[in-house]
Order: sequence, then C-alpha cells, then structure tokens
Amino acid sequence: MSLPPVSLSPFSPERRSLSVGLLLGVLLIAFESLAVATALPQVARDLHGLKLYGWPLSAFFMGFMIGTVGLGALADRDGPFRPVLLALLLFAAGLGVAGVSPSMAVLIGGRVLQGLGGGGVVAVAYQVINTAYPDAMRARMLALLSSAWVLPALLGPALSSYVTGRWSWRGVFLGLLPLVGLAAALLLPRLTRLSGAGTPLDRARLNMVVLAALGVTLGLAGLSGVGQGHASAGLLLLLGAGLALPTLGRLFPARAYALGTPLSAGYATRFLLAFSFFGTEALLPLGLSALRGLSLFHAGLFLTGGALVWSTTSFIHSRFDERTGGSRRPAVVRLGAAVIGLSFLGVLAALVWPGWPLLLGAACWAAAALGMGLAFPAHTLVVMRHAPAGQQGQVSGTLQLSDMLGSALGAGLGGALVAAFGIAGAMPWQLGLTISLAAAAMLVAARLRSLPERSAALPGAAHD
Repeated sequence: MSLPPVSLSPFSPERRSLSVGLLLGVLLIAFESLAVATALPQVARDLHGLKLYGWPLSAFFMGFMIGTVGLGALADRDGPFRPVLLALLLFAAGLGVAGVSPSMAVLIGGRVLQGLGGGGVVAVAYQVINTAYPDAMRARMLALLSSAWVLPALLGPALSSYVTGRWSWRGVFLGLLPLVGLAAALLLPRLTRLSGAGTPLDRARLNMVVLAALGVTLGLAGLSGVGQGHASAGLLLLLGAGLALPTLGRLFPARAYALGTPLSAGYATRFLLAFSFFGTEALLPLGLSALRGLSLFHAGLFLTGGALVWSTTSFIHSRFDERTGGSRRPAVVRLGAAVIGLSFLGVLAALVWPGWPLLLGAACWAAAALGMGLAFPAHTLVVMRHAPAGQQGQVSGTLQLSDMLGSALGAGLGGALVAAFGIAGAMPWQLGLTISLAAAAMLVAARLRSLPERSAALPGAAHD
C-alpha cells in the first residue's frame, strides 16, 4: 500500500497553526513600519523635530539589531516561546511610550523599544522556518512572510494618513496595541511545542551588539551635529567610530570583509541592499510631501505600491526557486540589485525635477521594490542554507544585524543630510549614494557565483 504524498503546503494540518502564527507576528511589524513611515513627516512637524527626522527610523533599526541577535540566540538555546513573549511585551511598551510622547526625544526612546521587540519577532520567525520546515517548503514560507506586507500595504498608509488627519498621529501607535494582544494569543500557544538546540547564550556577543549600536548612534549624532555646526559633533563622531568599528569587526565573521564564504558574502550583500533601499524609503514620504506637494495619503501610496510589488515578486520567485531547485539564487540576487540601482534614477528625477511625471516616479519606486522582491528572499535562502546545525538563530541574527545596520545608517545619514542641506539639498546626495551602493551590491553578489551550493556544517562554520 502506497503512502499518501507529503504536503508541501505551509498550511497543511500539521503546520497550519504555526504558519498562521508566524504570519500574524510579522503582519504586526509590517503594519507598524508602513504606518509610522507615512505619518513621520507630520510627527516631525508637530514635535518640532525636523532636524531629527532620521532618528525615529534609526532608533527603531538599532533596537531591532539588538533584538535580533539577543532574542535569536535565546531561541537557539531555549526555543522560541520565551523570546517571542519578551519581544511582544517590548513592542507593546514601545507603542505606548511613542503614543504619549511629548517630544521627539521621548518618541525616539519608544522607537528603540519597538525595535527591540520587532527584531525578536522577525529573528525567531527565520529560525523557526529553518528548523521546523523542510527545505522544499522554506522558499514558499519566506514568500508568505513577504506577503504578510500585503494587508498593511493596502491599509497602513491610508489608515495612517486618515488617523493623522482626523485625530492625531498618536493613534498610529496606540491603535496597534490591541493587535499585540491578538498576536500573543494566537502565536504563543503554537511555539510551546518547539524546543531549542541548547546552544549556549553568547553574552559577550550580545554585549558587543549593544556597544556597536551605541557606537553607531553616537556616530549618527555626530554626523547630524556636523551639518548643524555643533562644536561637539567631531568628538561624537570619533567616539562613535571608536566604539562601533572594533565591535562590528568582532561581530561579523573573521573573513567577512574578504567575502570568502557564502555567509560572509551574504552579510555584505545584505548590508548594501538594506542601506540602498531603506535609506531611500526613509526620505521618500518627506520628499514627496515637501518637494512635490503630495498629501500624506498620496505619498503613502508610493509605499503601498512598493510593498505590494515586493510581496508579489517574492511569491513568484518562490515558485521559480522550487522549479530550479535553488540553483539560480545568486543570479537572482544580482539581477535584483541591478534593477534597484536603475530604478532609483527615476525616483531621484521624481523628487528633484518638477517636470518628471509623478506616475512615472511611482512606477520607478515599484520597480525598485520588484528588485528587492527578487534579491531579498533569494539572498536569505543562500545564507540560511549554509547555517550550521544549532546555529540558525545566530546566523539569522547576524543576517539581521547586516540588514538593520544598513537600514539605520541609510536612514540616519538621510536625516543628517536633511539637517545640513535642507530637504531639497539632501535628496540628490542621498539618492546618489544609494544608487552607488546598489551597484556595489550587484558586484559583491557576483562573488556568490563561484561559491559552492552547500557548505559543511563544521563547528564554528558560522564564523568562517
């Protein structure tokens, strides 16, 4: 008697609850991200914090960086239940602080807490996918995680602009609190069935992540101060670099800068992609509203379109990846990076040239999102395939470290440029830099071509 075929659907009876729980957790992070990005220009005006415009975004990314590494490692040791519980509590606390903040400084503190919680949710999601799903199902599950941005993309910018206009931007934060409780009720019971690998918690590594985040924060403060002529700016910049550079050198694999392994080349590619795309996205609503006169709602439609294209492309890529057995992943990453860089030329024109049709600018932003929909899932699969057994959470955390470091520096530098040159002066500099980094990502990803598809899971391989 032949056995029934094994279902490759993440929603088969044996995995349905887990998959739905993970998607709901990521849905919460996605909704917050798009809603806050849309409301941020009004937040900066109401709190008189335009010169600190990049800080709420960078603060979130710095907290996210710590959360991914710390809570990802905790999931490797103890399983995912406790890290996700802590992550959701931190995220809820951050929403509350930001929602009642009387100043930009308090808002930034709330965003740090949100980042800590959001980083934990996403890092554990990657770890669970790599340990609880077979390899043939992982590409589809990653695509589903990307598709969790569809509903927030449809509703987030529109709802955020409506709440901001009819009531207050504070509702964008406080209104999400019930969703945190719902996510906890649906996700946590499913995670109790999963155990950790018993991997010891690397406290020294977590301390280094905290020092790196502090150093990057001080460095960004120095950059902002340089633009505003503050006397202490140079000292902050030097102090930040002195903290960040040595610790980042120890956090990343020993040969990461030589790009000699699938993991090291993957980390570098992820940093460049994140800096390029999210550094542009950070200033997009501000530039569209200030330079092209768009309302928050219409500026948010750019983000909506981009998120929908990204999600759709990720789903299509998952089917392509299944049919090719993952053999084309490095080439897909290179193609995505090339599309991003070329598309940003049109985005730049839409921001600084009044004669450039806004509809064409929206199409260029959607094309850049298409490039991310190709590059990000393919890149994640390349990296996680080489994660040694029992170290998936650590590799996922380092991958997210690259992601958040690039995003934080991109958003922070954009804010510093706004403080120094004004909105109109900052856009050409920021887009010129992000275009260059997208081209660099394509070149670095070319290193993956000669790398083997699978590496041996030797002890310490995550640091090769």
